[in-house]
Amino acid sequence: MSLPVRPEDMRASDAEREVVQQLLHRAHADGSLDLAEFDERVVAVWRAKTRGELVALTADLPQVVERPLPPPPPPPVRVKPRGPSALKVLTTIWLSVSAFNFAIWLLVSVLGGEGVVHPWFLWVAMPSGAVLGVIWLLVGRDRAAG
Repeated sequence: MSLPVRPEDMRASDAEREVVQQLLHRAHADGSLDLAEFDERVVAVWRAKTRGELVALTADLPQVVERPLPPPPPPPVRVKPRGPSALKVLTTIWLSVSAFNFAIWLLVSVLGGEGVVHPWFLWVAMPSGAVLGVIWLLVGRDRAAG
């Protein structure tokens, strides 16, 4: 017949040693232990054979109250660059105005009776189209660099 083993005389597991080491780490972080004392106790934790020895290493420390972790910060809001969509709208407007001017020029040339009229619609379409094209090139370069 074997004698009953007291809980403090039972062998300690590595998981129990890890828990005690975490308690010591919290006590050091809270200022209850200085660095030298923390180091000595951690070495003693891993040398401890029984649960009673582990309890003795934390008996003089204040009980650690678990504080809930603060909620994680919200993910950063990514603002979608508006440049390309605004340029698409401007390009659509430019194409519409240029097509309208071309249609008027074509009607005047065909129905005017004088033959083909000077292509005046190009004086409207080309300068604004060139400026719009340069802007598209600059925005494309900025997007490729960023």
